[in-house]
Amino acid sequence: MCRVDQDSRRMFRHVLFLICVLWGQAARAEVLVFAAASLKEPIDQLAADMDDVTVTYGGSGILARQISLGAPADVVLLANDEWMALLADGGHLQPSTVVDFASNRLVMVGDSGAHDLPLNSSAIEKALGGGRLAVGLTEAVPSGVYAKSALQSLGLWDGLESQLAEVDNVRAALALVVRGQAPLGIVFQTDVRISGAVRQVAVFPAQSHPKIRYQAALTANATSEAVNFLARLSGPEGQS
Repeated sequence: MCRVDQDSRRMFRHVLFLICVLWGQAARAEVLVFAAASLKEPIDQLAADMDDVTVTYGGSGILARQISLGAPADVVLLANDEWMALLADGGHLQPSTVVDFASNRLVMVGDSGAHDLPLNSSAIEKALGGGRLAVGLTEAVPSGVYAKSALQSLGLWDGLESQLAEVDNVRAALALVVRGQAPLGIVFQTDVRISGAVRQVAVFPAQSHPKIRYQAALTANATSEAVNFLARLSGPEGQS
């Protein structure tokens, strides 16, 4: 009787071990995508048409730091080539897979009733009315980095720096304007499409900031299934 119990326990441990191994393999077969927050709608649509794809969204800088610390992403989609370069330099990517796949425009938004706004200090100060200008973190979030560059280029940075409301991704900046917590925000042009509560009031000149480049890459530990996702993103369906 005692021998049966020992054999049963041994068999149970063996079966449990096999289940854990198989579960781990199945879980790792899933393609985990880390993507810039501004990509949510198109990437959600692309992922929905594929099996076993999970997407995590956030600020590009935050996602890059998580990957550098060992987060198990297979594909990374960032809105700034500098963060991608840092990951490549750290050996966290397969360098040959880095590819540009999209661009964008930098715009200023106000509530749905806001009027078009010239990009000068007096007009912006009047529109803010003592409120804050919502932006991504100007030292880390791509939209914020581009915003700082544009404001500096147009001679607006010194007057507006103290009035910024800096947040951890571009969608959070948009949300501040949507909720009426900030009269104005700086976001990407595609972000304006997701809410009827805001409208574009100004477009920053393309030459006022570095070109907005969305880049994709496979991480160093990407699963083989991730190759299909990246190919689809870069192909006709993903580009449309």
